Amino acid sequence: MAGNKAVTYIGPGKVEVHSIDYPGLVLKDGPGVHPANVGRECEHGVILKVVSTNICGSDQHMVRGRTTAPAGLVLGHEITGEVVEVGRDVEFIKVGDLCSVPFNIACGRCRMCKEGHTGVCLNVNPDRPGSAYGYVDMGGWVGGQAEYVMVPYADWNLLKFPDRDQALEKILDLTMLSDIFPTGYHGAVTAGVTSGSTVYVAGAGPVGLAAAHSAQFLGASVVIVGDMNEARLAQARSFGCETVDLTKDASLAEQIEQILGVPEVDAAVDAVGFEARGHGTGAQEAPATVLNSIMEITRAAGRLGIPGLYVTGDPGAVDDAARVGSLSIRIGLGWAKSQSFTTGQCPVMRYHRGLMNAILSDRVRIAEAVNATVIPLDDAPRAYAEFDSGVARKFVIDPHGMVPA
Repeated sequence: MAGNKAVTYIGPGKVEVHSIDYPGLVLKDGPGVHPANVGRECEHGVILKVVSTNICGSDQHMVRGRTTAPAGLVLGHEITGEVVEVGRDVEFIKVGDLCSVPFNIACGRCRMCKEGHTGVCLNVNPDRPGSAYGYVDMGGWVGGQAEYVMVPYADWNLLKFPDRDQALEKILDLTMLSDIFPTGYHGAVTAGVTSGSTVYVAGAGPVGLAAAHSAQFLGASVVIVGDMNEARLAQARSFGCETVDLTKDASLAEQIEQILGVPEVDAAVDAVGFEARGHGTGAQEAPATVLNSIMEITRAAGRLGIPGLYVTGDPGAVDDAARVGSLSIRIGLGWAKSQSFTTGQCPVMRYHRGLMNAILSDRVRIAEAVNATVIPLDDAPRAYAEFDSGVARKFVIDPHGMVPA
């Protein structure tokens, strides 16, 4: 039987590559596994040889110690892989298929799944609606920053690529289908981006860059990206975005007006989440900053897409309210402007097939937009440290050396 190395959370600021059990078609006890999920049989699942798996900003929140993630948790929810074993009840997925794995784990049977809300499946996480691989409070499904991983409900969850050779040629783009590209696209779609829209994206990390590229794909006339990191702003400019530097003391509205001639946009996307910082010189953490600022600069009756992560438990929060996810949001401002906003996990399956076709037809270049950077599995701890420092890269782990040079 093959071995299985995996990226493991050790404690705040520290990850290591450890040897773990080769996956089977049953969910065993382990760090973060909900007791009600222990022993869950998954003959509807498959074992994947991981071709590529990406480091996500959501992983970084855990590694910083900003969640209640337990030590020993195997990380990773952005997974692309080759099927090497299928369960008894799998009908349509075959050994050898190359597939993208939505980061949402969904059963395909519950009311939410049948209505297309796969981010809040009712049957895979005993704690609450919604689940994901390698993530805190998500049921304990083992993460995919590993050599091998088990995927349940395979016929429902997996997106098979139509041509293996073509997929391997475009794997750096296709690896983004598991999360970051659909998540950014979801942010833009739920913000109402359409032909001719003016759009503001808060945050030039990988999700923000994916949202900006998605807004361009949807036909936006101007996409403005705001951040406090010049390297990430330069990455946004590299594919045609306007940018605003939030370390400047000029207000966001003033900087937008300098670009558009008016201090507001049609649509806004929050790609930052709960570790937001205030604007201007010497800004400190202020978790409601982005939400309040995008309400201010979005026009009346505009829409706000919020793919940025917000949590119900934050041990490192700036105050007691934020520790339980309660933020000082100016809901009165949003109400007065008749704005609407959409939150929560992106339902990846709503978008990933169409975005796959866009990649295969050369309509988008998401890997270039987010500056995809390939690393071997053993370099994951270094990549986590670099990502935390703010480098303008999306790290793609290649456990088996299968990603073409």
